[in-house]
Amino acid sequence: MSGVVAVIDYGMGNLHSVASALEHVGADEVLVTHDADLIRRADRVVFPGVGAIRDCMAEIRRLKCDELLLDVLQEQHKPVLAICVGMQALMTHSQENEGVACLDIVPGEVRFFGDALKDAAGHRLKVPHMGWNEVRQRIEHPLWNGIADHTRFYFVHSYYVDAADRALVAGEVDYGVPANAALARDNLFAVQFHPEKSQVNGMKILENFCFWDGSC
Repeated sequence: MSGVVAVIDYGMGNLHSVASALEHVGADEVLVTHDADLIRRADRVVFPGVGAIRDCMAEIRRLKCDELLLDVLQEQHKPVLAICVGMQALMTHSQENEGVACLDIVPGEVRFFGDALKDAAGHRLKVPHMGWNEVRQRIEHPLWNGIADHTRFYFVHSYYVDAADRALVAGEVDYGVPANAALARDNLFAVQFHPEKSQVNGMKILENFCFWDGSC
């Protein structure tokens, strides 16, 4: 049984598309909420996000979702999936909005791709990085089950994650620079891409999460 999945709602992101995708892949019940009691009682937690990191962090802290996320991760040891800006918010610091302190749950920096980004052939790359790109799997993980290495997922971002500990990088993507596409540590899995927009393979990530017990 997949149980109850809580999608943390701090007012940033298309949460209902994530919720609908989770229901589609077999979640018994999906709650979109910032109610701490409901989230603590859930079996699994999704931490999504889109938009400017400054606004996201302000709402996360105002609603005390930072304390809640730490409790869910470290005290209750629930499986947690962070998506897009949710992944970036886990880091120590972001260069966006002239510099923003993030949650420092995973040490590392969120960096700007740059204004003169080029591919290996010297061709100019547009920022934001928007569209489909291959993800190289760096570790084996239950959330990669049934997903081939170098599978393409859908990205939309101008800033990329650079984790301090390379052992935590579960997947990489190249876009002018190598960027962290997925991170994994204990009961936490985080992705920069949007699984809910990534068709069959994105749905497989969400399905794997719905039945993941949080162990590696």
